[in-house]
Amino acid sequence: MIIAQQKKKENIIEYLLYMWQVEDLIRANKLDMGQIDKHIISGYQQAEDTLLEIRDWWANLCEMMRLENKSEKGHLQININTLNDVNRLHNALLKAPNEVAYQHLYNSMAASIQEFDNKSGNALANDIEICLTAIYGAFLMKLKNQTVSQQTDSALKNYSKLLSLLAKKYKAEQEGTLDL
Repeated sequence: MIIAQQKKKENIIEYLLYMWQVEDLIRANKLDMGQIDKHIISGYQQAEDTLLEIRDWWANLCEMMRLENKSEKGHLQININTLNDVNRLHNALLKAPNEVAYQHLYNSMAASIQEFDNKSGNALANDIEICLTAIYGAFLMKLKNQTVSQQTDSALKNYSKLLSLLAKKYKAEQEGTLDL
């Protein structure tokens, strides 16, 4: 909860990746708050009232995953909504006459994004989800000590550049300082 709140304010892309990880942690603990208490919440060094808030946050996410039938796979609707909002800004930046640098960066990797989408079965909703899925997938591979090809690693670095710039633009938009 604390990390999520901080990431949501500072970097929306890191927030989404963090929330995807939280979803997977909940699944790994079988949506069982007893296991989440034991394996996750016990690691927090916080005051009792903060620990109760943290536990409520995890419990609410578990319940949402149950209600939305996300116990096996998929993302919570709140995360999909956030992703769609980030994608909305991405599309606006691609049309904005004063965002040539963003457009150039995106255009330099559009073919790579399409290639990744094709390899993943064209099941992803938009370019931002494709980039996030590629980065998250590589993260999971590294956790399993699997190697990522040099070509994939190069593409991931480009996706990261685009998403980093998009996160900065999103923060500026939220602060009311983005001029489109």
